[in-house]
Amino acid sequence: MTVTPLVVVGNPDNRRVALFLAAAVRAARPVTVLPWRQLAAGPVELPTGGLVRVDSPGEDPEVDRLLRGATVPAAHGEITGLAAWYAGLCAALDRLAQAAARAGATLLNDPRDIAVMFDKRACHARLTRLGVSVPPALPTVAGDWAGLRAALRSAGWSRVFVKPAHASSASGVLALQLAPGRIRATTSVELTDDGRLFNSLRVRDYRTESEVAAIVDRLAPDGLHVERWFPKAGIGQRTVDLRVLVVAGEPSHVVVRASRGPLTNLHLGNVRGDLAAVREALGPVGYAGALTTCVRAAAAFPGCLHAGVDLLIGSDWRRHAVAEVNAFGDLLPRLHDDAGRDSYDAQLHALAAGRFVVPPVTVPPMAVPPMADPPVTVPPLSPPPAPPAAARPAVPA
Repeated sequence: MTVTPLVVVGNPDNRRVALFLAAAVRAARPVTVLPWRQLAAGPVELPTGGLVRVDSPGEDPEVDRLLRGATVPAAHGEITGLAAWYAGLCAALDRLAQAAARAGATLLNDPRDIAVMFDKRACHARLTRLGVSVPPALPTVAGDWAGLRAALRSAGWSRVFVKPAHASSASGVLALQLAPGRIRATTSVELTDDGRLFNSLRVRDYRTESEVAAIVDRLAPDGLHVERWFPKAGIGQRTVDLRVLVVAGEPSHVVVRASRGPLTNLHLGNVRGDLAAVREALGPVGYAGALTTCVRAAAAFPGCLHAGVDLLIGSDWRRHAVAEVNAFGDLLPRLHDDAGRDSYDAQLHALAAGRFVVPPVTVPPMAVPPMADPPVTVPPLSPPPAPPAAARPAVPA
């Protein structure tokens, strides 16, 4: 029996690739790694008829340099050149799409979908258009602190999340609160004396307008996305939200992220919360509705085998909204589904079971920002039963 070649585009020494390769060994699937450094540097070739998984280009300073088109790597942790990085990402993904078309290969993450997920403004607009619940956002944001201040004053908003349009893992995010004569920005950004910005694992508060202005003025030229603060539910002394991994249209893994502050990313010293307690607080109907929203959000990106959806749960335990849809949101170590599969096992199982519907192959060039969305449909709020697997076109195993 001929096994379809499986390629993962990733950083060979990264833990993401290591975890996927371990799952492939368990599934008896040989895998070839195509280094991101090679794709970021120029054209690549793929095996004929292969399956191609795209993993994160992050945590490699040389890949970052290549995508930004810079002459030297950035200092460790520095937040710089986000718009240039995004342009380089789109160019690299376009090269990958062209290579897949030449080889007749199947991409398990559609490049255009990845591009939208890495532009928070485009992602929010797509979800809004498709009727997926998201927090309200400013339609446009001026390129400096003065323009943001004016926009917030016009909207009547005093509590917002300010996010770089093309960052991830809470990089550059400010949880901003304004009151007469007072300001507070909670963030993992470290502002240095020379005005540069760095990612830090320590969350801190900035309480002077000059400091907040310096951070925003540094980030704004690369694009900002500003959402109204969504008051989140809490358990004990911690606020909570959910990371829901959707694989081939089904929620497979759920993590509760619990924090004593507004930023819940686990790498910032936050903890995994009690899913049973969250399910009890939501109730069966509420929890099912929350998962349905995540499935609908992931369905907005039909060319992707998986998507990690960050779901905000309202303080009343009745409302919820999608904060982010993550193209590479499947790094969930030590978390297993009811069948004992980790996030990578679950994806390989979905492929073997024929659950991933192959989208039509098109290779239009990508633009920055992404061009107008192609037609996309998402399941209704009460989705009908899925057709049997035999009725659905599947990726070759």
